Amino acid sequence: MMIAKQTHRHLFTCLMKRCFIIVAVLLSVATFSDAQTGTWSGKLDVQGSKLSLVFHLDEENPTMDSPDQGVKGIPIQVTRTDNGNITIKVPAIGVSYEGLWTNGQIEGTFKQLGASLPLTLLPGAEKLNRPQTPKAPFPYTQEEVSFNNGNAVLKGTLVLPNGWSRKTPVLIMVTGSGFQNRDEEIFEHKPFAVIADALARAGIATLRYDDRGFGESTGDVINCTTEDLKNDALSGIQLLRKRFDKVGIIGHSEGGTIALMLAAENKADFIVSLAGMAVSGRETLIWQNRISLAASGIPSATVDSYCKALGEVFDASTAGTPIPPASQYNLPAALAQNLTAVTMQLQLPYLKYFLALDSRPLLGSISCPVLALNGTKDMQVEYESNLDALRRGLPKNAKNKLEAIEGVNHLFQHCQTGMTSEYRDIEETIDPKVLEKMQQWISDFK
Repeated sequence: MMIAKQTHRHLFTCLMKRCFIIVAVLLSVATFSDAQTGTWSGKLDVQGSKLSLVFHLDEENPTMDSPDQGVKGIPIQVTRTDNGNITIKVPAIGVSYEGLWTNGQIEGTFKQLGASLPLTLLPGAEKLNRPQTPKAPFPYTQEEVSFNNGNAVLKGTLVLPNGWSRKTPVLIMVTGSGFQNRDEEIFEHKPFAVIADALARAGIATLRYDDRGFGESTGDVINCTTEDLKNDALSGIQLLRKRFDKVGIIGHSEGGTIALMLAAENKADFIVSLAGMAVSGRETLIWQNRISLAASGIPSATVDSYCKALGEVFDASTAGTPIPPASQYNLPAALAQNLTAVTMQLQLPYLKYFLALDSRPLLGSISCPVLALNGTKDMQVEYESNLDALRRGLPKNAKNKLEAIEGVNHLFQHCQTGMTSEYRDIEETIDPKVLEKMQQWISDFK
């Protein structure tokens, strides 16, 4: 399960979709018979975002799901007392939960790394309406496949339209930051499944796969970087070239950046970048924080000071020089705490690599056609600067299409504000017009 720590989420507003999310699990169980078995669910409020948890209270093998993150069947440890108190501990990730069964519900407190959040569990599981999720029977064939990148074994689903041949265009689908399943599932939305279904109905094949160390895939996630994720995708491309003549890439968010990286290496025949990042990781993270803090009502002068400090911390990390302590800056206590949390995260290879990642020097080497779509209400990857970078850097190609999609967020949902807190409550998984644009553009490669 992947749940953002409060202070960390305040600082990093989920790069692309769910960047630098700290893993957490918790459970609450009652000693009374009504709370000993069955399914219970609750919502953890983290900086205004509601994250659903579902708990299956089997006495022998209790588990939990995070449907918002597409994670199911996580084993949990439960301790009960006769008076209805419940204690849950997950030592590997520093999580504890203490709750009390009362009035037909379980009320308790979630704790992780100094943060405490209330959590109430109610009987049953909430079902979200996701009308675009594909449902059987399907007018196409699906195959389970696997491919390797070193010690990483990637498991995925190959979708083959009826009457497919070597000449059928095929695309590998690359998720955004944060480890996700092959459907890129978030808040029970399955955007990659929706896209694969739409493309198959248009005679286009796709391969989508669980990220390394997630779902059915294996591989190191602690020490990996975007370069490793790029090579995971490359291994999938090599698999597809055994069966197809024209292989493309669909990348969402960080996956769009990976698509650009592979295109610059001449590994793809065409690419689709959905909310892709073409500017640097440093610029993106600072922009995310500026938007998030401003939306929280923090005075602009304080936002400026924090973002300036954040940039200096990033630059010191990239240069390999001592990182300034948070105490050096005249920041409110909460923001100083955030800055300290950032300093700790900078030890991660992924973040170090990401900060220095910049696609702009690579764009001139991309000779294949590019479809790039970015939403005007995207609060995770700013659309103007990234589309402008592509317009300036890509070589002229009559088949290139770079377009801003009005009124949609990072997931290409129609929305009000574009903030991540809206994702869960929107029933639309992806704008149908975006699906049509991809169908039409890719069909030119048949």
